[in-house]
Amino acid sequence: MSLWKRIGIAVLGIVAIGLVLESGSWLSGGRLPGVVTEAKAVVGRPLTPVSVAGVARRTVRRCAVGVYNC
Repeated sequence: MSLWKRIGIAVLGIVAIGLVLESGSWLSGGRLPGVVTEAKAVVGRPLTPVSVAGVARRTVRRCAVGVYNC
């Protein structure tokens, strides 16, 4: 078996594995998660800039330092 034939078989195998892994999301119209999912920011976590906990934490810190007159 020549080197180019081995490389071709390897590339086809990698492509086939990728298609199988992502076929669930393609066939179902995006309802089943694939290997690569969308990134989603979770608002409400303490370190997110718009969460109530984050705003409260920063306000307390700024009052303690003297940025605000609390």
